[in-house]
Amino acid sequence: MSVQGSIVIGGGAFAGLALALALRQGLGPEIPVIVADPALSTRPSRDPRATAIVAACRRLFEAIGAWDDVRGEAQPILDMVVTDSKLEDATRPVFLNFAGDVAPGEPFAHMVENRRLIDALVVRAEAEGIDLRATTVASYDARSDGIDVTLGDGSVIAASLLVAADGARSKLRERAGIATHGWEYDQSGIVVTVGHERDHEGRAEEHFLPAGPFAILPLSGKRSSLVWTERRTEAARIIALSDEEFHGELEQRFGLHLGEVKALDKPRAFPLSYFVARSFIAERLALVGDAAHVIHPIAGQGLNMGLKDVAALAEVVVDAARLGMDLGAADVLERYQRWRRFDTMAMGLATNSLNFLFSNQSTLLRTVRDIGLGLVDRAPPLKNLFIRQAAGLTGEVPRLLKGEAL
Repeated sequence: MSVQGSIVIGGGAFAGLALALALRQGLGPEIPVIVADPALSTRPSRDPRATAIVAACRRLFEAIGAWDDVRGEAQPILDMVVTDSKLEDATRPVFLNFAGDVAPGEPFAHMVENRRLIDALVVRAEAEGIDLRATTVASYDARSDGIDVTLGDGSVIAASLLVAADGARSKLRERAGIATHGWEYDQSGIVVTVGHERDHEGRAEEHFLPAGPFAILPLSGKRSSLVWTERRTEAARIIALSDEEFHGELEQRFGLHLGEVKALDKPRAFPLSYFVARSFIAERLALVGDAAHVIHPIAGQGLNMGLKDVAALAEVVVDAARLGMDLGAADVLERYQRWRRFDTMAMGLATNSLNFLFSNQSTLLRTVRDIGLGLVDRAPPLKNLFIRQAAGLTGEVPRLLKGEAL
């Protein structure tokens, strides 16, 4: 006997809201979708960060109707350069340059400010009749034929499926007894938005310095978002500096190729770590996004991996509904786990290896990696493969990431 109750999503950031919209599109209004997150009471969003949305994930946002609301403020990344140098080096030779589109007129990524995209997703969700609750998922009780979800406001929802999209410190994952394996890096990512005199012309830059990557990511206007990796103690020192002292540290790393540079907001430091949940599912529970995995930002794939989870889970659930199956049944959720867990492990190990290779002061490793970068730069087919991989267009791609509606 099939169960077609509600679907409750704990977490109202990118993954939770995108999943809600994808499920509403594929399931229709007959199956209620509820998103619970205390942060939904904060409007507009205050998230100061920006994110590179790769081509596949932009197609997902187009498919669920959210991209048009941010298209005008999204900055296409038209090319990217990679350098490898020491902080004190006078010049930073380019070892690798990525340019070109994944399809005619389709850049491999766009930069979007988080608050713009979250607000657009909330507006779209309200328009689609998704039930947004500014409260927590307090507890749940899974049964063979459903799951009773108790919210922080005391209401109880009889559901078929509960989705944990509540971030790296997921209470829902913890309540399910799902362990994680991974480690903390002795690194923090400093995030700050800067303005500069000259136009970046859509160019992203990744400077590999001994402490870790210093990424300059273009935003609309003469602005860029920086993701600046340092040892944790050094990052704490840098963000505690006065504005004038911080400007000196910034200028030393940023350079003067775009003219005078100025921080437009207060720099913030985020500790970096790697972990993967030992299981992406439990009884009538599925993990997506940071609740399932957190990786090093060296390849800019963290959010995009979470959106791949969203696309895969939505497709699995919608396919099950069309077959009259129980949406939260073990075999339905197991299909989702098979689809996503291996890819997640592979990407996590790849980013960890890249971090080890590039975040050190070994002269030998620097020579090896620079030779490797040079070889890739002179091999167009290999570069195209890397671009398609970074854009999320390789492997078994869910329909939403192809831009196809469910």
